[in-house]
Amino acid sequence: MFFASDNWAGAHPNIAAGLSANAGGFSTAYGDGALDRAVYQRFSEIFEREVAVFFVATGTAANSLGLTAYNKPGGISFAHRESHVIEDECGAPVYFSGGSRLHEIDGPLGKIDPHNLERTIGRFAPEIVHWGRPMAVSITQSTEVGTIYGLDEIETISAIAKHYSVPLHMDGARFANALVALDTTPAEMTWKRGVDILSFGGTKNGCWCAEAVVLFDLDRARELAFLRKRAAQLFSKSRFVAAQFEAYFKDGLWLDTARHANAMAARLAAAIEDSATAKLAWLPQANEVFAVIKKAEAERLQAAGAAFYDWHKPHGFDGHIGEGELLYRFVTSFATTADEVDRFGQLIA
Repeated sequence: MFFASDNWAGAHPNIAAGLSANAGGFSTAYGDGALDRAVYQRFSEIFEREVAVFFVATGTAANSLGLTAYNKPGGISFAHRESHVIEDECGAPVYFSGGSRLHEIDGPLGKIDPHNLERTIGRFAPEIVHWGRPMAVSITQSTEVGTIYGLDEIETISAIAKHYSVPLHMDGARFANALVALDTTPAEMTWKRGVDILSFGGTKNGCWCAEAVVLFDLDRARELAFLRKRAAQLFSKSRFVAAQFEAYFKDGLWLDTARHANAMAARLAAAIEDSATAKLAWLPQANEVFAVIKKAEAERLQAAGAAFYDWHKPHGFDGHIGEGELLYRFVTSFATTADEVDRFGQLIA
């Protein structure tokens, strides 16, 4: 019963097979092989326009390079106060950019409140040298607490970013989970709504180690190539990242794995709703479920073999956490089985 993180899951068999199939022979290095180029083209097909694709090792690297692509002296990137770039990347975006800043924006349950964004970003007049100047806005899709920006919400935030002449970055570590939940297309959830640059995640959804920076603003591509190299993120044998993405996209595997993970989260949420010993904190929208459980009960569940983590109370959560209770996070993945979920449901019934 592994619900600690989708990072705990291994690689999907089809992706492992893709790596093995490309293990032999020789291929041009540093992202210029035939397989690399074919995958770049596949990204363009998926997003319905030409895009520039840069493979990297981690989501932190993708986010940091994505924001650094728009770096400027005194630059400030605006993100939700509990976003991964602010809370979980050890200042990597600041480090990679050589000293830009991250500014927190409030909003309920992981999502930037547009009014808070406009009020905050408007304080930094770009002509005032003392304050610093807006550099980018970053949103997470799906968010750190499993919520999802609707298409209109993305467009609203993009309009604010464009008003202040800054790009919109999307942290898509769980991009596919949000995509299938909204039943939309990659194009509709990104550039058609004003997204300029995307951190495209595959690792949490069945890949071994496959992340990418996707640029819709092609004028930035040459500079980002140098930034990636300087950041030690240019793989020599990049065909092994390409092989993962080739298998990931083949026959819609990436969408199937995300649908499965989301379905298992919904199944888990239903079990928690039926439980006498746990209660849902809010309804899940993707593959993360949050529940309020007494600490002693959570320890009993963990002792019985369930892996999950306690979690901090997010901004905007107005539910009740009683004496002796804590908030806990459960994450499902492509590898989660209905049997695992049902066994957990029996434990908390």
